[in-house]
Amino acid sequence: MGNLKCLSMSGFILTTTILSVASLQLKPAKATPKQDPYNTLTLQWENDAASTLSGTSDQYYTNGLRIGWTSPTDSLPEPIANVNRFLLGDGMQRIHWGLQQMMYTPSDTRAYARLPHDRPYAGVLLTTVNLISDTDNTRSVFGIQAGVMGPAALGRQVQNGFHSIIGDHKNNGWHNQLQNMPVFQVQMGRTWRFPVGKAGPIEFDFLPSANGAAGNYKTYAQIGTIFRFGQGLDSDFGPSRIGSGNDGTDAYVGTKFVNWYLFGGVDGQAVAYNSTLQGNPTNSHSQHVSKKWDVGEIVAGAAVIVKGYKIAYTQTWQTQEFNGQRGGLFNYGSVSVSFKF
Repeated sequence: MGNLKCLSMSGFILTTTILSVASLQLKPAKATPKQDPYNTLTLQWENDAASTLSGTSDQYYTNGLRIGWTSPTDSLPEPIANVNRFLLGDGMQRIHWGLQQMMYTPSDTRAYARLPHDRPYAGVLLTTVNLISDTDNTRSVFGIQAGVMGPAALGRQVQNGFHSIIGDHKNNGWHNQLQNMPVFQVQMGRTWRFPVGKAGPIEFDFLPSANGAAGNYKTYAQIGTIFRFGQGLDSDFGPSRIGSGNDGTDAYVGTKFVNWYLFGGVDGQAVAYNSTLQGNPTNSHSQHVSKKWDVGEIVAGAAVIVKGYKIAYTQTWQTQEFNGQRGGLFNYGSVSVSFKF
């Protein structure tokens, strides 16, 4: 009961912080963002196997899959458009729907026994609905995520089924995974785009961001920034990652025939609650570990947009999420492919 009270209070405080940060307004430029009459479909995969580095196979955040659809601009039904304007202010409007699955395992995936001091096995299946509002120099997002954590998320079937296909060993401890529970969170955030100059045809900009979420899935606040250089930087607001608070930010409009950029950045989270680490709050026997309240990340990668197609790769190095986590920085890669239709 004490954990639930703590979670509720933390959620209230962080929700207030998130709403305050997201309500900050930058005066938009006089120009209007380029309209986009097309739907956008995105497929994304995250895994340590997609990393450029080695040594992190099948541990902690071991796999993520996502499919997302983003609407054309200013095509929302009037009631939804009014809600968008009320929450996010005036801007070019879109709506996003996504489905994502994440899998988490301990560092020793060959053990059959429960490992009380290691990360619990957990599968998470979420659907996302986000409202998006763009100006020339901001992208604002407000949305909800709802789904299930536990066997119903099908983490064991997907991971061990794939391992069987490729001839890899099965992860033996999935029978110890966290039990089924419905999960939900409200999320909100904003990314700012600041052009900082050009060197010949090469453009440079910064993308500071603030976002967060509150719910019984995760409750956190995050700030960060990305530095980019390339051509056609006004085509999007940077790369998206699964579950990082910028879900649904796949929208892009190529301002040149070929748009490309390289990027690097950092972000930091203040984490009040993480169900995949702290277990089922209503079950006193649920496996859990002691989370760290501060989690930092370094990201780097590249993106290319050609006509209606976009391909992006992101490498993430993450600090420890719980006390007793092995190794130094945990790393994984993210690959996304988007196209218009």
